[in-house]
Amino acid sequence: MSVGMEHCFKLLFVASMALFLANGSQAQGLKVGFYSKTCPNVETIVRNTTASFLSRAPTLAAPLLRMHFHDCFVRGCDGSVLLNSTQNSQAEKAAIPNLSIRGFQVIDAAKDAIEKVCPGVVSCADILALVARDSVYLIKGPFWQVPTGRRDGRVSLLSDALANLPPPFFNITQLKALWQQKGLNVKDLAVLSGGHTIGNAHCPAFSNRLYNFTGKGDTDTSMDPNYIAQLQQKCKPGDTTTIVELDPGSFRTFDTSYYNYIAKRRGLLQSDAALLNDKETKAYLDNQLTSSSPSFFKDFGVSMVKMGNIGVLTGKAGEIRKHCALVN
Repeated sequence: MSVGMEHCFKLLFVASMALFLANGSQAQGLKVGFYSKTCPNVETIVRNTTASFLSRAPTLAAPLLRMHFHDCFVRGCDGSVLLNSTQNSQAEKAAIPNLSIRGFQVIDAAKDAIEKVCPGVVSCADILALVARDSVYLIKGPFWQVPTGRRDGRVSLLSDALANLPPPFFNITQLKALWQQKGLNVKDLAVLSGGHTIGNAHCPAFSNRLYNFTGKGDTDTSMDPNYIAQLQQKCKPGDTTTIVELDPGSFRTFDTSYYNYIAKRRGLLQSDAALLNDKETKAYLDNQLTSSSPSFFKDFGVSMVKMGNIGVLTGKAGEIRKHCALVN
C-alpha cells in the first residue's frame, strides 16, 4: 500500500471513529423514530397521556423525571425501576431512595393506550424515557429528541438501587466518580443536577445539615444561616413527613433559578451544595446566571440523551413487557 493510500485509510478510519463516537445512540441500537413504521403514533400517545395527568397534578413532573434517572443509574435504562417485588425478591421500588417516587400510573396508562394500537411493540423503558421528556416540556422546560429502541430488563433488585443511586449527602468527589462510572462527565453532573429546579425533598434528606452536621449538634456552616433558620421552622427534629421545595417559589416550573439558590448557599441537599466545590461545576453554574442566553435548556436535552443511553438493552436482549410492573 502506498504512503498516500495508507494516509487516506487512516483519515477514513479517524472520520469513521468520530462519527461512531458522535452518534453513540445509533451505535447502541437506539435511534430517533425507532417506531416510525411499527408504532408511528407512540410519541403522540405518550404525550397526550402524560398531559392528561399533569393537567390535574403538575407536581408529578418531578417524580416522573426522577423515575427515569433512577432507572438509568441502576442496571441501565431498562425499565427495571418499574417492576414490582416478588415473593422471592425485593425490587428497586422497595429501596428507600425510590419510596418517594410517584407516577407509576402514568407509565401504566401510556402502556395500556399503546398496547391497544401496537401490541407487543413498545418497551416500558422507552415509554419512561418519553414520559420524562414530556413531563419536562409540559411544564415549560426544553424539548429534545429521544432516541428509542430500548428493551426491558427482567431483573430488579433492591440491593442494586442502594448500590447505584447517589444519596443526598454525597460530596462532589463521590458525585463525579459515580457520574464517570455511568459514562457521564462533570458537565453532565452540573446539568442534570439542574433537574432539581422542580420537585421536593423530605426533611430526613437534609435535616442533618440543620441539627447535627458533624455529630456535635451543629449546623452545616456552608449553608446560608438565614436559610437554615427558615428550614428549622419547617423541619423539626425527627420530622419524617414534611416536604420542602428544592427550588423555593419555582418548584413547579422548569427554569434556571435552581442555580441561583445554589450560588446563594441555599442548596437544599448536600449534593446540590456540592456544585460549589468544583471549578468546573461552579463555572457552569456561574455561566448560567451571568449569560445573556443561558444554555441550560439545550444542555439538559443533550445530557438527558446521554443518560438515556446508559446500559441499554437492544436487539434481542431483554423483552418487551406486556405489563410494565411484571416480567412476561
